[in-house]
Amino acid sequence: MFVLTAALLFASFCFAAAKPHVVSFGKLMPVKLFLGPSEDRTVDMQVRALFIDSKLKEFTTGDTHDVTDTIFVVRRAFRINDSLPDEPRKAPKWMWQRGGWLMVDRSTGRVTPVVLPEFDPFYSDVAWYRNYAAYCGINDAASKVFAVVFEIGRKKPILRRELGATTNGDTPEAECAKPDWDRKPPHVTFNPKNAQKFTFTLPNRSIDMVQGSEEEHGSDQ
Repeated sequence: MFVLTAALLFASFCFAAAKPHVVSFGKLMPVKLFLGPSEDRTVDMQVRALFIDSKLKEFTTGDTHDVTDTIFVVRRAFRINDSLPDEPRKAPKWMWQRGGWLMVDRSTGRVTPVVLPEFDPFYSDVAWYRNYAAYCGINDAASKVFAVVFEIGRKKPILRRELGATTNGDTPEAECAKPDWDRKPPHVTFNPKNAQKFTFTLPNRSIDMVQGSEEEHGSDQ
């Protein structure tokens, strides 16, 4: 009897542990993204809620990219309170902003930020290929533009190349157009505004993205 009870408990535990998670998105909602130093111009943006097991986790914008059959990435969107301290205390004045990228694991239901070096939420437009992100990054001083290729699972970018000075324009595409990927061999082409375009070919190797690699990989200056 004891053995049978233990076996049933173990089977129940295994069933509970293997319970699949339900990842879903809400309906697209049209919102405005404010542009310019005075934020007096807007462009249309669509956001939608990300649910894990029917619980709201984040708001997102744009298309998803399937990295593996269980993992995908999507860009985060969020609201920020634009109310001034001396304004009457009414309802918060919410403004939508674009954030960084999230990695979602369908098998575990886990949502984690993808830390992209020198990613700028306003200017950087990421082009994904496999588990590689290609984009134009901005340094902390907002004075230089860099071509960056980052592989999920590594600590450092596999490419970090200075492109030139920033224009500090008031539109997201002011510094660099979205990079273009191609294959055979896998390579990406950058199209900066203040420099000549160039192509970077991926190195012929791969890592375990899910487990993560602690290997330090030098950047291309």
